[in-house]
Amino acid sequence: MNFRLSTLLGLLLFTIVGSAQEVSPTTTRKIQPTIMVVPFVRENQDMRNILENDINLRVAVTKMKEGFDNRGFSTVDFRAKLKQLSNDKAMELENQSSLKQEIIELSGADIYVETEAKPVNTGSGNSITVIVTAYDAYSGISLANKVGNSPKFYTDNYEKLTEKAVDGLVEDFLNTMQLKFDEMVENGRIASLNITFGEGSSMDMDSEIGDEEKMFSEVMEDWLEENTYKNYFHIQGVTATKLIIDELRLPFFDEEGKAYRPTKFAASLRNYLKKLGLESTRDVQGSKIFITIN
Repeated sequence: MNFRLSTLLGLLLFTIVGSAQEVSPTTTRKIQPTIMVVPFVRENQDMRNILENDINLRVAVTKMKEGFDNRGFSTVDFRAKLKQLSNDKAMELENQSSLKQEIIELSGADIYVETEAKPVNTGSGNSITVIVTAYDAYSGISLANKVGNSPKFYTDNYEKLTEKAVDGLVEDFLNTMQLKFDEMVENGRIASLNITFGEGSSMDMDSEIGDEEKMFSEVMEDWLEENTYKNYFHIQGVTATKLIIDELRLPFFDEEGKAYRPTKFAASLRNYLKKLGLESTRDVQGSKIFITIN
């Protein structure tokens, strides 16, 4: 083979390999959520004491976090966020549910994963059962759940049994959770909206407003159709004093690629109401949005 032909073939091979390594314009990067693994606690149980005094639970929480980290997920350390809340702040919260919600909101996580570890003692050996459930941080909708059991051994090393239980469930759990998360990104995050009027308000849902003199409820429907994700919302009921949207869809990310939170939707609605000459207050509880027109 002469030099010129060899050089030509080399350039051709380089071009083919280089082209194969380029990312196709139609290729989309899988979006992965930010996750925080939290301990499961029953009502009135102290999260701090449960986590500090239950070594099996600490191992389960740590191993689950490691499982997410090994798959390239962004994770938030629950214990670090728990410590970030001052003792005074924690004492002000009404109950452990309030404390958990405060930590979730502080973390900025998209999903939180509740983890529970239970020792099982039998005559044929000891084992650990680990139960994990993933929830959307804002709507509280369950995305995935899994129960894992370690093999039975004649041992009291429950920490090692906990690791084996987590290792046995983590792969399937992560795959299911990612699938459900992808569906949520595609279809939008579920939220709800209640619009009511303050006692001194001169408005109601039947008031005519705007140049077209539409009823206020109709104006709100038009705005929702333009501002919900894929124009999806469902009206549960409307009266003169209240409009109830039991389900609407919000985009998962805004135009800048940042997380689109229900608070942003509430702010957009309030700004629109201001343009109509209406003052309002808002209350956002997770994915539940309450607007009161003054």
